[in-house]
Amino acid sequence: MNSYTPTAAAVTGGPTSRNWLRRAEAWLDSYGKGAWIAAMVLGFIFVWPVGLALLAYMIWSKRMFSRSACAARREARHMGFHRAYHSSGNAAFDAYKSEMLKRLEDEQAAFEGFLQRLREAKDKSEFDAFMDDRARSAAQAPVPSAPEAPRAGEY
Repeated sequence: MNSYTPTAAAVTGGPTSRNWLRRAEAWLDSYGKGAWIAAMVLGFIFVWPVGLALLAYMIWSKRMFSRSACAARREARHMGFHRAYHSSGNAAFDAYKSEMLKRLEDEQAAFEGFLQRLREAKDKSEFDAFMDDRARSAAQAPVPSAPEAPRAGEY
């Protein structure tokens, strides 16, 4: 016989009724501090006690003054970059990895050099075009005549 009997937590509004709060908290956390601040501002605009409650919760849970999620992601990416140079314990793989990283660094340096030469060539062509345009406009402009010398008795 499969009859449903609700538990005390379900009847009294226990953990299942707070599940949406946890989901909302996780959703706001996934968007970072800006989402929390936006929710707080909207809470103040529409129902001021909700905004006040969110502000108190943000201060109490240290969400207001903690580092942003974006900074934490940047730091994790930075740590992953440094982790790439640590040994995995497999000598053959480590040799392959170091050779590949060196090749990639060489390719990156060569590409950056190519981009620098490309920028310099573009700058030179733009400067040459400017100088040619300037020379053309100077050749087309009428030459100002020299002012006549004052005649005797004139100033």
